[in-house]
Amino acid sequence: MQIFGFAGFSGSGKTTLIEQLIPRLVLHGLRVSLIKHAHHSFDIDRPGKDSYRHREAGATEVLISSAQRWVQMRELRNESEPGLDELLGHLSVCDLVLVEGFKRAAIPKLEVHRTSLGHPLLQTQDPHIVAVACDAPVNTPVPVLDLNDPDAITAFIVDYLENLRETRIAEL
Repeated sequence: MQIFGFAGFSGSGKTTLIEQLIPRLVLHGLRVSLIKHAHHSFDIDRPGKDSYRHREAGATEVLISSAQRWVQMRELRNESEPGLDELLGHLSVCDLVLVEGFKRAAIPKLEVHRTSLGHPLLQTQDPHIVAVACDAPVNTPVPVLDLNDPDAITAFIVDYLENLRETRIAEL
């Protein structure tokens, strides 16, 4: 599995960009999975549903299955939040895992940056950012991609990962 991350301040458009990239990456023949870090308490379950009631009753894990999908929820119940490596271990085999959030992870990342938000570039503090997708020109030593051109961003990611794969093979 190859891993490629997305970093950026809230409101920069990470989720929207990833949503545009996934079908393009799938068209390249890649089986894509995603891990997203949420900075706040979240719940995909709803009060009143059986699974919610079971979790509220104290179940540590609840697995729900149907003919279309299955989902497993785990309550941490005072356990530490798992790191990216541990979460990756829970995924099925795929070609590419996209990671949204986990800004400090030592994985190749694309910074999603909107100059209108007024935030500094993360790239200056993170050596793992390999390119910046931006809505305006910025001065940075890494490639700058047009945030509004998901085809070009997809091509960059596919090329980057292929070069990384070839480099790793050559090192063996």
